Parts: sequence; structure tokens; C-alpha cells
Amino acid sequence: MSTTEPPATRYPDLATSCRELSLQIATTLKSAIAARGSAGLIVSGGKSPIALFEALRRQPLDWSRVHVGLADERWVDPSDASSNEKLVRDHLLAGAAAAAHFTGLKTGAATPELGAAAAWDSLAHVPRPFDLVVLGMGDDGHTASLFPNSPNLAAAIDPAAAPACIGMRSPSAPHARLSLNASALLDSRHIVLFLNGAEKWRVYAAASLPGPVDDMPVRTILRQRRTPLDVIWSP
Repeated sequence: MSTTEPPATRYPDLATSCRELSLQIATTLKSAIAARGSAGLIVSGGKSPIALFEALRRQPLDWSRVHVGLADERWVDPSDASSNEKLVRDHLLAGAAAAAHFTGLKTGAATPELGAAAAWDSLAHVPRPFDLVVLGMGDDGHTASLFPNSPNLAAAIDPAAAPACIGMRSPSAPHARLSLNASALLDSRHIVLFLNGAEKWRVYAAASLPGPVDDMPVRTILRQRRTPLDVIWSP
């Protein structure tokens, strides 16, 4: 086993990492707006991004030119407390940032599999390649909703697959999910893997070691060389 720690930008605490990353994201979005007239940002749910979203929404930029989408979603009503759309609306799309254009993934279809094509079509409103994708990671090594042991995992991480949304299910997750597949996540100018806490560092270190991608799907992001990747961590 390698004793070399994997690369990451480390901050002393979550508040500092959120403040610094929000500045970096704002700079990226401003540069995209200046170069192309609009910017595309894909974000993930979870607890850690709440503080990041609240720092980001205070950044001064032309939010009316920013298009925000989701990396994944639970197949629940957007008003449900577990909805990533609700999380983003409550904590990011407030104040000046309410002017941003948001595209959710939940459709009226009965299942994520039935809603996948329409959800992907709706994301056409977000400029691609995405300017920035901000991902998290679960304690089981999943990212977005690319879960180990999901029946659709092989299709979701297939490097030859066209960018798309895909239905995902896992015995460790309480809801059916819809996720961008790996090809869609990598159709970005930059990716940030945003981590907080000692357990997330342990999982990240394990994912950085040799082993099957199926066991820890975040490896499909860590091992690729197509899209620049930054790992941000705080204890």
C-alpha cells in the first residue's frame, strides 16, 4: 500500500474552505460570462454544500447569466425535504443569486428511468461543456448518484456512453435516483471534488489506491485525464 497521501487542497476548517471555494467558483463563472456570455454550473446535494451555497450566493457576479443544474436527484417531489432541488433553491438561489436560471432533474414521470431522457433534454439550457461541476462523495465511495452495487452502474460509468441522465438504485439509498452519467459529468471545463471531515479523507485516500472502479465509483472521476480536477478538503 502506498504511503503517499493523495493530492488535495487543504483548509483548516469548513468555513474557510467554503469561503475560498466560493471565491474560486465566482471567478470561474465571471470568466465564462466574459468569454462566452453565460456560465454553466452543476452542483450536488448533501450537508457540506449548504455552507458553500450560502457563501457562493453572496459573491458579486451577474447571476442572470448563470445557469445552474444538478449532478443528481432523488426521485421525490421538489418540495420534499430530501430533494436536491429544494436544497439548492433554499440555500443557493436566494438574494442576488435568485436571478440565476435553474434546471431541476425531477420530471412528472413515474420512475427516474422513464424521466431520464426528458431530464437530460431540459439540461440543454445549461451551457456545455459545463464551466464547473462541483461533486461530493459518500462514505461508500459514490459520487453524484453513481452507487456501488447499482444495477445500472456499468452503464453509468461506461466511458463510451453518450452524455445523459440515468436512473440509479442502491440498497444503501432510500430513494430511487436520477444521475448524470460519468460522460456527462466529465463534459466540463473543470471539476471540483468537495470533501469535509476525517471519514471523507479516509474514503478518498482509499479511492486513490488501486482497485475496481465498481467498488468505489468516485474512481471514475479520480482516474480520468479528460477534465481538470481539484480536490478540496477540510477536517
